[in-house]
Amino acid sequence: MAKGLVAVVGGGAAGIMSAICLARVGCPVVLCERLDQLGKKVLASGGGRCNFSNVSLDPSFFHEEDRPFVEGVLNRFGKKEIDEFFRELGLWSYAGEDGRMFPISNRSATVMDVLKDELERLKIQIEYGFDADVIQKSQNGFELRSKSGKKIFAEKVVLCAGGKTYPALGSDGSGYALAAAFGHTIIAPVPITLPIVVKDPWCHLLQGQKVKARAASRVDGMEGEWLLGDVLFTKYGLSGTAIFDCTDAVSLALNRTKDARQVEVVVDFVPFMSEEELFREFERKLAHGFKASQLIDGILSPKFGLVLKDYLKTDRTRELAKLLKKRAFKVEATRGWNEAEFTAGGVAIDEVNSQTLESKKQPGLFFAGEILNVQGRRGGYNLAWAWASGAVIGQ
Repeated sequence: MAKGLVAVVGGGAAGIMSAICLARVGCPVVLCERLDQLGKKVLASGGGRCNFSNVSLDPSFFHEEDRPFVEGVLNRFGKKEIDEFFRELGLWSYAGEDGRMFPISNRSATVMDVLKDELERLKIQIEYGFDADVIQKSQNGFELRSKSGKKIFAEKVVLCAGGKTYPALGSDGSGYALAAAFGHTIIAPVPITLPIVVKDPWCHLLQGQKVKARAASRVDGMEGEWLLGDVLFTKYGLSGTAIFDCTDAVSLALNRTKDARQVEVVVDFVPFMSEEELFREFERKLAHGFKASQLIDGILSPKFGLVLKDYLKTDRTRELAKLLKKRAFKVEATRGWNEAEFTAGGVAIDEVNSQTLESKKQPGLFFAGEILNVQGRRGGYNLAWAWASGAVIGQ
C-alpha cells in the first residue's frame, strides 16, 4: 500500500473533484472508474451543454430535511468557490435561464476537457474498468477488489459511486452495497425528476403537444408547490420541465411509501391569467360575437379543441375556465431509471459528518455526490452538490 494513498471510487463529477482536491493538498490518489471513460453523466448533463451550477446556489434549493447537512458543505465550498475553481482551470461560463450556469462553448465536453487537463497535470492515477465489488477494512487501511479480481490497497477510501439514474452512464446503484457493508443505512432509492405514466384521453388526443404551463403534485389531496415550465403530452402520459420539477412527491408516494390513495398532477394551462380573468375573457369574446368554438383561439393551440369540445359552449364558460386552470391527471406510475434525472435516497446523511463527509461508522471512509441521500432541484443544484461535496473531502 502506498503511504497515505486515497482510493476514490467513481469517476463522475464528485469523484473527479475529490481526486483533484486531494491531490492538490499532497495526497497520493488513485481514481477508480468502472467504465472506460470518466464523467459520462457530466457529458450528458444539461442536454449536452452541462448546466454545472446556478447563480442562486444555496441550501434552500434542496429538500427541506437535507438543508442543514447541505449548508455545512456549501459553507465550506459554495457558489463562489465552484466559480473560482472552474475559472482557474480556464473555463469561461455564463448564466442562462433561471441562473443556470453553462460553459461559454455550450458543450459539456469543454467542462470535461478542463477537468481531465487538471487530472493529467496533477499526475493522478486512473484505473479504468475497475468495477468495485468489495471494500473491506484491512490492518492498515482498506482493500478494494474489482469484479475482475484486481486489488488496490489504500489508507482511505472516498465512495463517489453515484445513484441509480442512467445506469448505462456509470451509476447503477452498486455503491449502496459497498456502503451497507460498513453498517450504513441506505434510504430506498427512488427515481425522481422524470416523466409520468397517465392513462387519460387528453394524453392520447394531444400526443406531441407542448404548452407552457404550471404544474403541481397532489398526493391524497395535498398539493405541492406550483412550478412553471413545459408540459408535453406523450403516448404514455406527461413529460416536460414542469412535470419533472413537480413530481418528486409523486414518485416517492408511488415508488417508496406505496400507500397513497390518490396520486395526481394538476396542471394550469393558462398560467398568465387567473381563473376569473380567463372567465371574463371568454365572456368578452361571446359578447363581441365570437363563436363558442373560438373561445380558446389565441390562448391555446387549436388542437385543444379535440379535448374541450364539450366545454366550448356559451353556457359552460365558467366550467371551462375552472378546468383549464386546474386540470387533474391521475398518475399510474413513473417512468424508470433510464429516464430519471436524479435519485432520491442513498446513504443516510445522519451517519455522515457534515463538515468532513467522513463516515461516523467507519473512520477513513468518506462519501461525496449522489450516493448520499441529498436531493436538489433541477437547474444545476445537484451537479453543484457533487462538486462541493467532492471538494470538501479534499479540504
